[in-house]
Amino acid sequence: MAYLTAPEDLGDLFPNEPSYRADQLREWLYRTPVMSTDDMTNLPTAIRESVDLWPFEVEIEQSADGGRTRKWLFRAPDGAAIEAVLMGYSKRATLCISSQAGCALACTFCATGQFGFERHLEPGEIVAQVAYAQAFMRQIGMPGVPSRVTNVVFMGMGEPLANYDRVRESIRRMIEVMGMSARSITVSTVGMVPGIRRLADEPWPVYLAVSLHAADDELRTSLVPINKRYPIADLEAAAWEYFEKKGRRISIEWTMMDGVNDTFDQADKLAAIAKRLRAHVNLIALNPTPLSDERAPTRLHIQEFADLLKRKGANVTIRDTRGRDIDAACGQLRVLSGKSRRDS
Repeated sequence: MAYLTAPEDLGDLFPNEPSYRADQLREWLYRTPVMSTDDMTNLPTAIRESVDLWPFEVEIEQSADGGRTRKWLFRAPDGAAIEAVLMGYSKRATLCISSQAGCALACTFCATGQFGFERHLEPGEIVAQVAYAQAFMRQIGMPGVPSRVTNVVFMGMGEPLANYDRVRESIRRMIEVMGMSARSITVSTVGMVPGIRRLADEPWPVYLAVSLHAADDELRTSLVPINKRYPIADLEAAAWEYFEKKGRRISIEWTMMDGVNDTFDQADKLAAIAKRLRAHVNLIALNPTPLSDERAPTRLHIQEFADLLKRKGANVTIRDTRGRDIDAACGQLRVLSGKSRRDS
């Protein structure tokens, strides 16, 4: 499969052809991705017919928000399910990609974690999500949205820093082969401290988002079990190191849960952390998931929480919810098609 082959090794797929054929294929895969090998017009028919393009099949495609949100369920040959969500805005198109099939970290409010871990995704499976979305935007597009993916966020299924080496290679391909800016890529983590420190030593200044969700260890451990291994003080120290090395503002993700982490005491503590890290806080209303009874606070209360953070000196945004009706919103990815091998 083309994307499962390293870009530098594409010539191995057809060793009897001139070397420039690999360059042509690399251009189609990474610089100007297309939906089908039939669109690779400067390659001979024999090569196009021999190239197995995608490392997955598109099993389900759904749209919402007037066509400006698109979710794909990709199915790998081994049955692993991969979901990606494309969100279009007037000046940008943001793709939320997965780094694992499932997730082992079991955050209580996240559907992916509620249903366990299947396997890591390979670099080509990660990059292919980006390439597919790029091809979609170039050849089909969304109304009133730029004709390319402008931003990529590792906020889909899985914990990116638990699949570090493969995620690193996928970032390398996005930047060095696809030509994406490092500043257009965000890696989100629930707090894998060693991974944050490794990422800080990489050459690319990608953005880091920390999924915090609670501002004291007792509450956070109950919501995000990995906090028992990497408590808030350690996570904050690693995030600060990242900020100092990269000069990139950290984002703090905070899923608002009614009666859980929406108290003004939590807001006080969160504001202090955000100010120490010079971070920006994104408040996200909890989206419903199958195995949790938690619900989001009212819009008024979320606004009051945000206002308190601002009065305490923190930068804060209430994130827009997209794709909830197709289970594409934050925390909802778990393959609700009913065709997951895990659920069958």
